[in-house]
Amino acid sequence: MIPEILRSMVYFFIAAIFEVSGVYGVWMWLRESRAFIFALLGFLSLAIYGFINTFQPAHFGRVYAAYGGVFVVTSILWGWKVDGIPPDVYDLIGAGIIISGVLIVMVGRHIF
Repeated sequence: MIPEILRSMVYFFIAAIFEVSGVYGVWMWLRESRAFIFALLGFLSLAIYGFINTFQPAHFGRVYAAYGGVFVVTSILWGWKVDGIPPDVYDLIGAGIIISGVLIVMVGRHIF
């Protein structure tokens, strides 16, 4: 059980990096008037993201539901580290609640 959960978390993190960076590339192109290469790299990154979640051991609905929480936390961290906007107390509280939900979805049935 623990190795499977750890493997899922690694896939979640890798997928989140590819998704957030992909959307960021498109954002930079459309919203910040950066070169089209940002969009192309973003599209490529999003395509890779689409494949990564297929390596998850759980079924699609559960994986995608739990991944949403990891995406939220990764987005907050991206904003902090890449855009220089630190999370505020509400970001941290929200992220904590969301990660609690992720843990319930992914681990709950193995504990109770």
